[in-house]
Amino acid sequence: MQARAFVTGVSGPELTVAEHDFIRAERPWGFILFKRNVETPQQVSTLVEELRNCVGVPDAPVLIDQEGGRVQRLGPPHWPVYPPGALFGALYDLDPALGLAAARLSARSIAADLADLGISVDCLPLADVPVAGADAVIGDRAYGDRPDKVAAIARAVTKGLEQGGVLPVLKHIPGHGRATADSHLRLPEVKTPKKELERTDFAAFQALADLPMAMTAHVVFSALDPVHPATTSATIIEQVIRGVIGFHGLLMSDDVSMNALSGSIAERTGAIFSAGCDVVLHCNGKLEEMRQVAAKTPELSGKALERAKLALASRRAAEPFDRMAARSELDAMKSKAGTLGA
Repeated sequence: MQARAFVTGVSGPELTVAEHDFIRAERPWGFILFKRNVETPQQVSTLVEELRNCVGVPDAPVLIDQEGGRVQRLGPPHWPVYPPGALFGALYDLDPALGLAAARLSARSIAADLADLGISVDCLPLADVPVAGADAVIGDRAYGDRPDKVAAIARAVTKGLEQGGVLPVLKHIPGHGRATADSHLRLPEVKTPKKELERTDFAAFQALADLPMAMTAHVVFSALDPVHPATTSATIIEQVIRGVIGFHGLLMSDDVSMNALSGSIAERTGAIFSAGCDVVLHCNGKLEEMRQVAAKTPELSGKALERAKLALASRRAAEPFDRMAARSELDAMKSKAGTLGA
């Protein structure tokens, strides 16, 4: 049977009986892990294996947000602390080659951590271009405030993940950098004219349009669609994400349970698919919401299925890697940028 077009979280470090039955019956395409799912390396590996066993797909994608800085689901004492994206931007300003090397090396190290656990997808890199006065939800997660610099560093991060056998997810397309609110809490609106958006925000994503997967932004761009955030806007998905930006990979929503979206979980799920997203992402592990998502989610088929297959097929075997040497080299690079990211 074909997988259903959603990615789901679960409630804790091991599956409940109800979650096991739900996953087996509803067949999500993939899974996403959070801090609540993480205790020890062995426990995470066991959970990942159990999730895949439930759907009977040995390579079912398992996702995580492992950026470094404020957004890092795996951390001490079992995993290192990685620097935020702003560190690579600071190094880039000192020496572009150094900034790109540090970004690639950090991502390559993260990929090694994930591969040890069987996690195959990292929700990284970001191509958001922040502006003065924007909400801090992006903040030091961003690589810089110029689209060319952001795109170059995001490409280096992508290369590091791919060298470690981990697939990237580009976020938050078509841009979260101008948002003056945290979309986890409420719906942000960006009133910037279209031409300016194309010159800055969209340009960074345009340079990364070949990546296999991307995650939408729960942001209203009033110059393009004054009512719907990008996630539920057919206009923005068709004209901007697939059009101006030229992204043709697998498009997944940001978390359907975030407060930026309105309506019931079922209504949000339907709106996401109607707008043109390929896959819905649900993160909080609340089983009743998971059931609502599943009830409104079709099987993967048509172009969405093609994109999903192409995305997974783009994953390659990890290259040889000296983890300890890389960690020492990255620490030396960080010292050149002072205390930022320490």
